[in-house]
Amino acid sequence: MKKGKLYGVGVGPGDRELITLKALRVLRESEVIMVPVMRSGEKTAFGIVEEYIDGKEIVECRMPMTKNLKVLKENYEAICDKVSGYLDQGKNAAFITLGDPTVYSSYMQVNELMMKRGYETEIIPGITSFCAAAARLNMSLCERDETLTILPSSYENVREGLHTQGTKVLMKANRAIFEVRDILREEGMMDKAVMVECCGMEDEKIYKDLNELDDRTSYFSIIIVKD
Repeated sequence: MKKGKLYGVGVGPGDRELITLKALRVLRESEVIMVPVMRSGEKTAFGIVEEYIDGKEIVECRMPMTKNLKVLKENYEAICDKVSGYLDQGKNAAFITLGDPTVYSSYMQVNELMMKRGYETEIIPGITSFCAAAARLNMSLCERDETLTILPSSYENVREGLHTQGTKVLMKANRAIFEVRDILREEGMMDKAVMVECCGMEDEKIYKDLNELDDRTSYFSIIIVKD
């Protein structure tokens, strides 16, 4: 029996109209949809595509929010065991992920492990959250010879990254959002920073002043610092 194929499908930042035609086709042609689930039970990517995948077999994949590499690897291997079971039956599986699979996506670890196991994989790109946020703010990210730097803001070296030339995009702040704000304040960049929370989702919020942040700020937040 010919083995199935695994697709890593970017479903965009949150707006259901920002999913690509190719992503929709792949989802409709795949027998199995692999759905990432946060520790809280949140299934944001699934909410974006739910109306398009009626009748598909849905398989939930728990994604721990941790930086512990051992725990992460064990979890990815367990997910790959699930995926392998379906591909070995000749079924195609689509693993959905917010934004684009190649930008800070947990899916890429699964993709790498499945390739090492000898399975065929394909990545379906999606609109990134920072491109959607810039569009929502009606601003450019970079023009002419300007550079664009993307920073994982819950990790080290954020302060150093902020001093690169051009536009800075801060992603994955999560609980470190207030630490990031403090760094921006200390570096005199508060007047250059704007933020979009939950871009394209029902609870979207735009912050032109980061002093307005409170403890209800979402994990899905993008800060853009433009010189």
